[in-house]
Amino acid sequence: MKITDNIQEIQKVDPSKMQRLLENFDAQLEEALRIGQGIQIDPALARGAKNLVFTGLGGSAIGADVIRGYVQNEIGLPVLVNRGYTLPGFVGPDTLLVVSSYSGNTEETISSYKDGKRRQARVVTISSGGEIERMARQFGDPHVKIPTGFPPRAALGYSVFPLLLLLDKLGLVSFKKQEFDETLAVIRRLAKSLGPEASGPNEAKELADLFYGRYPLFYSASDHFEAVALRWRGQIEENAKALASHHVLPEMNHNEIVGWKNPEPFLKDLVAVFLRDAGEHPRVQIRMRITQELVEKTGAKTVQVRSEGSSLLARIFSLIYKADFVSFYLAVLYGVDPTAVKVIDYLKGELAKEKMAE
Repeated sequence: MKITDNIQEIQKVDPSKMQRLLENFDAQLEEALRIGQGIQIDPALARGAKNLVFTGLGGSAIGADVIRGYVQNEIGLPVLVNRGYTLPGFVGPDTLLVVSSYSGNTEETISSYKDGKRRQARVVTISSGGEIERMARQFGDPHVKIPTGFPPRAALGYSVFPLLLLLDKLGLVSFKKQEFDETLAVIRRLAKSLGPEASGPNEAKELADLFYGRYPLFYSASDHFEAVALRWRGQIEENAKALASHHVLPEMNHNEIVGWKNPEPFLKDLVAVFLRDAGEHPRVQIRMRITQELVEKTGAKTVQVRSEGSSLLARIFSLIYKADFVSFYLAVLYGVDPTAVKVIDYLKGELAKEKMAE
């Protein structure tokens, strides 16, 4: 019996019960919807805004990336996801700034929040508590409170849907309830086929087997799905404690494709993962096919992972959910706890010893 089929062995590797969080993702989506529906916000906050900036890091920023990709053809403002201690020079009174930190204590996000206040940006915050919530109360900024107790990367529903509903209430986008309903249905269907006890072929386990002992590179179309490729990379890195990378097409065809040459002995240990979607631009579809053929000629492994569902939202989340399970099974294969991130905890501890200048 393979270890990924052995529930007892999985439980040994997963003491913090990441499996349970994955299997209950549909409940998180439903609660995130209720939180978003309960948001009280004055639409005047966004009236006349010239740009929308999200600021956050890691699991708190990926939700903003997903939102940006999802709404890019609908929203009438430039959208930027900022990851750092300071904000771009254009941020000012005409900026709607969304400050996102799951814990509420991310030092870079706290710093960028202060920077935004100095620049007189219009601010909305989202966290499960912490310093961000305290600052929001101090400044009188609207705050969206989300549940605590999750690893930030396992709280993606809370990072996406309350903010989508917030943007809807501000008149910047239209929240499409029918797309949410389809997304929920797709997640529930995938949970049955990707879970440890699912009968029949399990795509997530098969992909984890393919990735084991190899370096995966994730490729997606740039339109709408760049955040999905980033999510696959991040989940492999945090859950499975394994290196990965990502890129997007067509840009990858103008640089990285040339790099599939050296070092030659290393190429056989690579696997190129093409994250495919039915809505890809026709020319990108052709590029995907040719690129996969070129990579295969190097001796590297290749595989396609396809989105599921009809709506854009469902298709995005179907690929994200597959990444969650693949990275979980890869952690099991490597014998590492998918929840613990001891290196990040150590880094934060060392940073805390150095007082940050205001």
